[in-house]
Amino acid sequence: MGAIDLPKSPNVFHPEKPSAVGSRNSLAQEFRDQQAEVDLLLSEEVDKVMNHIQSKLPKEVLTRIDIMGGLKEKMYNYFNQNYQNMFNRYIVTTEDEMVKKVRNFIDKEEMKSLSRYTPKEIAALLDQIGGIDKFNTGEIEKSVVNMYGHLQGHIQRGVNDLENLTNSILRQKTDVGAFIRGENAYSIVKCGFKDNVMKPKTVTDVKLSVNILDSELISPIFHYQVTVEYLIKDLLSKHIIDSIDKEIENMKDQLIDEGKEELSDSEIIFQKMKRVERYTDDEIDDPKSKRYSLIGKHLMQRIEGLRAEIHPDEFDPLNIRENLKKIIDLENIRNRGFNTAVNSITSILDTSKMGYQYVENLKNARELVLREYEDTDTAHLPDERFKIKMKYYDNAQLINERKAFDVQIKSFEVEVQHLWDVLEMVYLESKSWFGITDFGDLAHQKRNKIRKKIKSKTGDPVYEDIDKMWDEINYVRPADTDVERMNRTYIFEKDTIKKKLIIMKQRLIEMYEYRYPKKRRVMEERLSQLEQDFQGFDYLINPYHVQPGLLLDVDITSIKKKKATLDGMANVLNEFLHGVSKGFQDAAFASFSRRRSTVRDDIAQSFVTGMPEESISSETNGAGGDYLDMLNAPVEQVKSTPSKKGLVDAGPKTKKSSTKKSRRKSSGLTEI
Repeated sequence: MGAIDLPKSPNVFHPEKPSAVGSRNSLAQEFRDQQAEVDLLLSEEVDKVMNHIQSKLPKEVLTRIDIMGGLKEKMYNYFNQNYQNMFNRYIVTTEDEMVKKVRNFIDKEEMKSLSRYTPKEIAALLDQIGGIDKFNTGEIEKSVVNMYGHLQGHIQRGVNDLENLTNSILRQKTDVGAFIRGENAYSIVKCGFKDNVMKPKTVTDVKLSVNILDSELISPIFHYQVTVEYLIKDLLSKHIIDSIDKEIENMKDQLIDEGKEELSDSEIIFQKMKRVERYTDDEIDDPKSKRYSLIGKHLMQRIEGLRAEIHPDEFDPLNIRENLKKIIDLENIRNRGFNTAVNSITSILDTSKMGYQYVENLKNARELVLREYEDTDTAHLPDERFKIKMKYYDNAQLINERKAFDVQIKSFEVEVQHLWDVLEMVYLESKSWFGITDFGDLAHQKRNKIRKKIKSKTGDPVYEDIDKMWDEINYVRPADTDVERMNRTYIFEKDTIKKKLIIMKQRLIEMYEYRYPKKRRVMEERLSQLEQDFQGFDYLINPYHVQPGLLLDVDITSIKKKKATLDGMANVLNEFLHGVSKGFQDAAFASFSRRRSTVRDDIAQSFVTGMPEESISSETNGAGGDYLDMLNAPVEQVKSTPSKKGLVDAGPKTKKSSTKKSRRKSSGLTEI
């Protein structure tokens, strides 16, 4: 039965016609005897009621009632008239609606094949106009979709809360996984948990930085100062890429229709590269070049250097450049991406009951600052709080950020080394003139004897004449390659500074013990200040690890046993990333699809084929044993042993083996 043979159920109402609305008969039931099924159901229900009556009523009442006669027939008729009419007709109508869905699905699939020879715009237009039994319900469907979308959002938020709380209970600890789930873990630039300085036992400070690249943003972000020329060229570039993608898709369809092998991933890339010259070129000065096929050279010259604002003295609404700028401004291309991100994060915070008292939206700088409390003094703030900084960086900004980071790390090295030198001088001055205080004194005392009695015999240089490469603070650093020079991690420098601070703190304790002279107090104050500043600097993001795009920097302070802000912010971040970022996509996995040549009718996913069902169980036992023996046997034995029907030939295949092709085909397996 085809889709055309199925009657249009919403247009027919009849109690007996198959697949009509309100009918007791349905085409979907096919060979089932509906009346026999209903009789069986009704007789069972009536018997249950009769047994219940016989067990509950006393014997003197039962003798006066004709149990096996009129009462049972009346009850049977009552069930038949009500139960069957309501329940059975509801089932039939539901089945008919399902049949209609199948018919519409088949119609859509047929329209898809028709659209390959008809322009898709015309096919979609005809489908929207509709036929005899179709009317345009687009607006109603949009409203329903919006309602279900909001409902699904609330349900999903509750499920996320439950999932995060369940995971935290199972882990019995707080870690990075409590924030970002697996599909967005790649976006984390830095995440660190540390004890709060003022309340280390009860409060935790968390630093989380997330970097969303330009290519991953759903709505692209542009700086406010970007020129109109750049925006138009970006639109033209997207148009060129979309046109090339359409050509490649048409090429794929043509190869499939001709039965040829599909293109590989590398071949698709090369085909795209070859088609770039069809749409553009590098001839900037030639007005007839392909790059000016969509927008002429004279128009591009009008908007050269035109930015977001025009000086009022130069503004003329009748100029060409002003009208071109107005077209771009009406589309809101310049502000759309950043405004979408701001609306997303603020609305998610509102719906997640994560209130905030301070907002600073630096629109022209593409920066947003959100704080739960307006005050910034940590001594007067509660233990549950958060701060969010969202900023868009381009490559030029990151270059300047990296230069400032280089200068700052060098400044810390200079200041720490200066304190190191001062402490070293104080230590040398504090040593007594006579006696041995440390290993250096002992080595200095014995160096002449070592030179005369040991080194003079061996001819080796003395220790003082050897160039010292190791500073005994950190291991010898390997030479930098281009990778390290272009992507400074500064891990070695930071470790060196941290170890020097620790060594100096221990040296002060060893020198003065329980005495606190003025020299000690001055050096400890300077050491404490440098240590505090360096910890704050080490907590910042290394700009060498950030790529152009949106950077979300979150600072959270939460009570260890409560973790209210931690759990709430985890849901906010996951929902924000889902709404703003397309996520990471592996091109190899995204473009992978099973080739059409491997999708064949003779594929049967079983080692045993061509057997009757009665003999499958007995045959498979023996076949399985033979198959294991064949796998364990040497290769020569497998070659000489003829393979049975229904078994896979595990031996190597040769060209001259003509029977192996037919055997492989009969086994139901194909090479993929």
